[in-house]
Amino acid sequence: MNKIKHPLIRKYTGMTLLEVLLALVILSTAGLAVMNAASGAINNQTYLQDKTFALWIASNSLVELKLQKQWPSETWQEESVDFAGSTWYSRYQSVATGDNNFKALDVEVSDKKDGKALAYLRTYIAKS
Repeated sequence: MNKIKHPLIRKYTGMTLLEVLLALVILSTAGLAVMNAASGAINNQTYLQDKTFALWIASNSLVELKLQKQWPSETWQEESVDFAGSTWYSRYQSVATGDNNFKALDVEVSDKKDGKALAYLRTYIAKS
C-alpha cells in the first residue's frame, strides 16, 4: 500500500491557541496559590512575633509582682509597657485558692487597650 500525500495538506507542529490559553490558566492559578501561601506566612510571622513579645512582658510582670512580696488585689490592675517600639497593655489580678497561704496570680497582655489578650500566664505566690 502506498500512501498518497496531498500537496495542500501540511502537518503543522506547535501549540494551538486553546492549548496556550489553557497553559496560561494553569500557570496563573499556580501563581495565585504561591502568593496566598506567602501572604499567609507573613501574617503568621507577625502574629508569632507579637505573641512572643506578649509572653515576655507577661513573664516579666509576674517576676516583678513576685519580687514586691505583696498580696496583689483581687480586682484587675492595668498598666502599659513600652516594649520593642510598641505600647503593650497588661493587667493582673490575684485569685483566691483553697489555701489561705497561697494565691493564684493571673497576668494578661494585649497589644491594644481593651483588646483580646495575646498572652495569659498564671502562677502561684505564697504569703511571706
